[in-house]
Amino acid sequence: MSDIQTLHAGFAARIDAVLNAIEMEGHLPPEANRSGVTVEPPRDPSHGDLATNAAMVLAKQAKTNPRALAELIVEHLDRDPDITETSIAGPGFINLRLAETAWLRELSAIATLGDDYGRSEMGGAKVVNIEYVSANPTGPMHMGHCRGAVVGDALAGLLEFSGHKVTREYYVNDAGGQVDVLARSAHLRYREALGEDIGAIPEGLYPGDYLKPVGERLAQEFGDRFKDTPESEWLELFRERSVAAMMDMIREDLSLLGIHHDLFSSEAKLQAAGKPAEAEAWLREHGFVYDGVLEAPKGKAPPEDWEPVELPLFRSTQFGDDQDRPIKKSDGKWTYFG
Repeated sequence: MSDIQTLHAGFAARIDAVLNAIEMEGHLPPEANRSGVTVEPPRDPSHGDLATNAAMVLAKQAKTNPRALAELIVEHLDRDPDITETSIAGPGFINLRLAETAWLRELSAIATLGDDYGRSEMGGAKVVNIEYVSANPTGPMHMGHCRGAVVGDALAGLLEFSGHKVTREYYVNDAGGQVDVLARSAHLRYREALGEDIGAIPEGLYPGDYLKPVGERLAQEFGDRFKDTPESEWLELFRERSVAAMMDMIREDLSLLGIHHDLFSSEAKLQAAGKPAEAEAWLREHGFVYDGVLEAPKGKAPPEDWEPVELPLFRSTQFGDDQDRPIKKSDGKWTYFG
């Protein structure tokens, strides 16, 4: 992939060069942190084509006020032939108007590069795992799942376009009570496919007609072998077959959206292999998991049955979260987060 700078990135580099010049002149300390400097279109297009907050971000480090630093920056920018006008707005924002030649060069680059316009190596082949959609395998996708699918896939595409190595993952939530309910619901449809009048779907089971074909396939595969046998003889088998059927249906819907995952991870298989426990041990060893009391729900009175319980908590606040998150429930089962 070629390393192509778009218009904004190109002018961001020019402003960085101006800051280098100001640093050489002694107006900006070499250790000044420029990470907060942005170059982007102003909210009001009448203010110009691009705007930068460089003076606002760096003034304190330069031991001056933002407007004074903005004037120094503008003095340099006025020498750039691709900038026709500069102005200082408010306390120190700098607005720029670009010459027609700058836009024409960019249009020429777009025409020449086509689909490669904007592609870069800025990601440096850094590996990124994006887990998205991950609808419970208990029924068809709905519009909320589709929205997550489109957003997740767009993010994956953008990261690949900018030089990252992306893995698209679907986490199959096939452990826990909801898939047992799915298996029981499929068993009911299996009995129906064998000719039994099942009547109204009992409370607590999935009533959707989408399980009828699943029951029919189970009847074709096993005949009446499990029609009247105890649940313990068929629950695991029917759970496996039903989840597989739901995932086939979900994959088909995703394919209609043009979305394909690289990896489908089974929660049940991860738990059977002891992977969460291994991860907890590693996280504890490195100080990311500790035993603590979960805070009461914020912004409203706690439920009447809420009580402080010590749980293993992940230090997610170290990564920008507003509170640490439990990785196990009070009964010892893993949380979805865990």
